[in-house]
Amino acid sequence: MSLAKTYTRAQVGIDAPLVTVEVHLSNGLPAFNIVGLPETSVKESKERVRCALTNSHFTFPEQRITVNLAPADLPKQGGRYDLAIAIGILVASGQIQNPNIQSFEFYGELALNGEIREITALVPALMSATHAQHYCFIPKTNEVMARLVSQSLRKSVMSLRDVWADLSGQHTLAWDEQSPCEPEKMVDFGIDMNEVKGQGAAKRVLEIAAAGAHNVLFLGPPGTGKSMLAQRMPTIMPAMELQQALETASVYSIIGKEINPTSWRQRPFRAPHHTCSAVALVGGSSTPKPGEISLAHNGVLFLDELPEYERKVLDSLREPMETGMVSISRAAQQVDFPANFQLIAALNPSPTGCHTDKRATPEQVLKYLSKVSGPFIDRIDLQIELPRLSTVELQSTFVEEGSEAIRLRVEQARAFALQRQGKVNALLSSKEIDKYCQLSGAVMAYLAKATEKLHLSPRSYHRVIKVSRTIADLAGQEDITLAHLKEALSYRAFERLLAQLIR
Repeated sequence: MSLAKTYTRAQVGIDAPLVTVEVHLSNGLPAFNIVGLPETSVKESKERVRCALTNSHFTFPEQRITVNLAPADLPKQGGRYDLAIAIGILVASGQIQNPNIQSFEFYGELALNGEIREITALVPALMSATHAQHYCFIPKTNEVMARLVSQSLRKSVMSLRDVWADLSGQHTLAWDEQSPCEPEKMVDFGIDMNEVKGQGAAKRVLEIAAAGAHNVLFLGPPGTGKSMLAQRMPTIMPAMELQQALETASVYSIIGKEINPTSWRQRPFRAPHHTCSAVALVGGSSTPKPGEISLAHNGVLFLDELPEYERKVLDSLREPMETGMVSISRAAQQVDFPANFQLIAALNPSPTGCHTDKRATPEQVLKYLSKVSGPFIDRIDLQIELPRLSTVELQSTFVEEGSEAIRLRVEQARAFALQRQGKVNALLSSKEIDKYCQLSGAVMAYLAKATEKLHLSPRSYHRVIKVSRTIADLAGQEDITLAHLKEALSYRAFERLLAQLIR
């Protein structure tokens, strides 16, 4: 037949829309044209496909070859279409005859000798192919990443001839192993919360944050353990659910980063330097790529030395912190990346390190802290000041509570919340707060007085209630008591510091 159709998938954010590769052979002067909005890397596949077919001892048709990549309005880029185009040419020229060819999807970049090279963004493609009940041919070098999508039906191949032999019935390849996705056992992180001396209040804040997925702000002079505590946050967080882990793996597969199959359900921890740009943090460039907030999806984003970041860079986080998504708009396309992360920020309360050392005036301290905008701070649920440790605490041999014990309480509290409302407390809407966070008359009256005295915004008002809900969950109580509310209100250290400076 002179007309053939094969399937592959494009990459748009973490989505993988189906691309139909139509190949037509017609009489006329020999030519090879690719249409369907191909970018330079796709146009260059003509030479890769030609050489791969020739060097694999196939006949390259000396005819007019037209390849259409549909849909035509979807930009195509990269070498991921090479294998699908080559198979389409072999089918159209009669060198492959398989009645079930349209049940397969083909992924892979071709080397000039016919070998198949790895591609990026394979995880979202396999997830979409599995949903469509299609079988896949993938590069052998992508096999480890492909095992994460355990339900996919796929065959890993080394070369173009391997695919030809299987489709032609010459040599049937075995299906790849389907690794069962059993509940992940917590592996050794190499760090533990018991290595942090003292700072019991800060550890309590991290426990609340892990249970309810709340954002945290640490204030304190240098050396009080802010970074050390933040780095140990993933050790007390529950392992990701399978769907969450696949979403995070999809983001990492876009940038071609390998994922360790033994620890792929651990929460990611990202700590970008304060010199990073808004594009590096949020994502972007001419060809949209995920930024640090998307790489921290379902995990932790740690921003140390918060005032050292450019203000516009920090303010670019405000919308993703609310929506859990980031939209990158360019002239050619708009791409959405997931960005449901927990923020842990740390800062010194003064440009000199400590606001009580008398080395900076209140005006200088206020100017330093004003580098962080009010709306950004308003989105942080838990704010706590870390005191400088005494010599007695530093020399103490007391064995602190380890991460495993804290994690067990966190898992129990989070399970309590998920059973009640189907989501973590930090994601509750205003309507859901009214339903699941009901307050008694006395507690409501106290919150009203505190709101007026502390000048809480409506957003902060709701966040205090959600933190109170998490504290009650950790205590195993259904009702939010006054003690829970008072503890939630005590975690407003940044606002108290500003109030002291303004006096």
